[in-house]
Amino acid sequence: MTRGYRSFRVCLERSGVLSARMRISGGVARGIPLVVPKGDAVRPATDGMRQAVFSSLGPRVPGARFLDLFAGSGSYGLEALSRGAAGGIFVEKNAKAAACVRQNILAVCKCLGREPSENLALIEADALTVPLGGDGEVLPDLVFIDPPYEIIPEVAPKLFARLAEVLAAKPEALVVFEAPGEIELAPPGWTLRKRLGKGRGQPTVMFFRREV
Repeated sequence: MTRGYRSFRVCLERSGVLSARMRISGGVARGIPLVVPKGDAVRPATDGMRQAVFSSLGPRVPGARFLDLFAGSGSYGLEALSRGAAGGIFVEKNAKAAACVRQNILAVCKCLGREPSENLALIEADALTVPLGGDGEVLPDLVFIDPPYEIIPEVAPKLFARLAEVLAAKPEALVVFEAPGEIELAPPGWTLRKRLGKGRGQPTVMFFRREV
C-alpha cells in the first residue's frame, strides 16, 4: 500500500465515510475489498448477486467498455474491470460514495497493475443528466444501473428513454438493471433478455437490449 493511498484511507476513516467491506468476486482482483459509505447513501449489490450477473455475462466482459450509473461503491464496474473489461465510466452524485469509488478504483487498479487513469473516469453527477455519448466518446458495451430502489419507478422510464438515444448506434449493448423482485420493468423499445432472482423484498437483475 502506497503512502498516498494509506493517507487517503485514513482521511476517509476519520471523516466517517468508510463502512463494512465487500469484495471483488472474480477475475484478477478477486478478493480485493471494496469500501462503501457509512449510513444509507449506498445499498451495494451483494457479492453473490454480482457473481451471478457476471457468470451470466461470461464472454461479453473481456475487452468491453462499461458505464456504471448510480455507481455507489463502483462494485459493478470494478467487477467488470477485474474480469477483463477495457475500461469505463462511473457516475455517482453522492460525494461520500464518489470518494469510496475513487479509493476502490485505486485498490483494484493496483492489483491489476494498471494506472487508475487508464481508460477509467469518475463523474460526480446525476445519472439522469450527466452528458453521455458526446463526439468521439466510445459507446459502452455494458451499462450497469443500480439505483436506490425507492426511486426506480420514477427514474427507470427516463433512463431507458435516454439510453435508447445514446446507444442508437450500438443496439447490441446490454443494460444490466438491479431492482427489487416485486418491480416489473417493460420499457418501450427494449427487450428483456434474462432475469436473475425474483421475489418480494429480494434483489433481481434484469438484462435488456434494444429492439431492432
